[in-house]
Amino acid sequence: MSASLREHVEEQPLYDVHEHHMPQILGDRDVGLARLIRQSYAGWTVARPYRVGPEPEAAPAEPNDAGSWEDVAVYVEGSGSNAFVRTLCAALEELYGTAVTRESFEALDAEIRRRHRDPGWPAEVMTRARVEHVITDPYLDPLLDAPTALGLQYTSVARINSLALGWNADVRDHNGNSGLELARRLGAEPTSFEDYVAFLEHFVDTLDDRNQVALKNALAYDRDLCFDEPDEALARSAWLADDPSPAARKAFGDFVVDRLCSLAGERGIPVQMHLGTALIRGSHPLNAAGLIERHPRTRFLLMHFAYPWSRDLFGMAFTYRNVWLDFTWSFMLSPSHARLALHEAIEILPDESRLMLGGDSWHPEESYGALALGRRVVADVLQEKLDDGYLDEAGARRLAGRILHENARTFFGR
Repeated sequence: MSASLREHVEEQPLYDVHEHHMPQILGDRDVGLARLIRQSYAGWTVARPYRVGPEPEAAPAEPNDAGSWEDVAVYVEGSGSNAFVRTLCAALEELYGTAVTRESFEALDAEIRRRHRDPGWPAEVMTRARVEHVITDPYLDPLLDAPTALGLQYTSVARINSLALGWNADVRDHNGNSGLELARRLGAEPTSFEDYVAFLEHFVDTLDDRNQVALKNALAYDRDLCFDEPDEALARSAWLADDPSPAARKAFGDFVVDRLCSLAGERGIPVQMHLGTALIRGSHPLNAAGLIERHPRTRFLLMHFAYPWSRDLFGMAFTYRNVWLDFTWSFMLSPSHARLALHEAIEILPDESRLMLGGDSWHPEESYGALALGRRVVADVLQEKLDDGYLDEAGARRLAGRILHENARTFFGR
């Protein structure tokens, strides 16, 4: 690789379009190595944090244990070839100057604990990653005002899962949120279906008050992504029912998501959507095609290259001109797949405004490693495009800047 192109990619500022930074994690002052790993994607190699089908719910990891080498070795040795594990370990070695080994475990654990007692550590790490802005998805509190809670470097998205499941106060999404509780927090007391629909408009119209820049649809973790045309009568039948039929539950969610997408289109608000993996039987990107077609004025940011269905996603992104792509997470899962997919995306997408990047992590160390890896993937692919004559040097540099920061600034308007 030419030093000049790699250096150009490394030196670019980065507009990070997706993290899970939130006060409950960044504000925890009792974080050691074992907990940091468990609260990262490396932790998913041992215990996936959401259920699939009828499998039993996993017992939560002990939150306050001191940690031992055995707690760490299950990841760094038992899953040592996994890309999530390798990315995090590389970041820890770079940030702390110490490899994750049996011999260095105690010293590294102590230094992580020391750093996490410093409230300024997360911002320092993100500055070292050359991040100019972060959009976070604080799913434990979908109403979080991120600049107030986390700092002026942040804005947030408003996750809508609980709203789509809000037919009954006892129904909660996979993160424990209730749509009717959110309504009450915003001063609404819906007693009828009409009241609830009116609240949805209030929810969208107060996004800016909370410094929220987009809606976030992560329903792939709660249900399938086949959002049918709204059936208002069937949706109404679920309202306040203790046990509505599966068809009524689906219709309620379909109606709510459709209404929120309409409001977003009318007001110029983007909609992020999680695609791929999750409840994998229903998370294929083509399941969302009908929703995207019905809302041509709504700008959808479809996430994670929809792994493992990236080519289907690219076909959608070429066909539907209200679609943009975020290849966050996919390169952490498989850097080799991400390189191939990025090659194809550059060739297929109708213009250069369509690609963005984020870290999709909880702790700043994992964000640092993810963003460093993302830059390497971008640099590698652009160099290969340069070497085979597909792009010239000016085109490769221009595209790097667009992927890393320019597209996101334009898309989110700030």
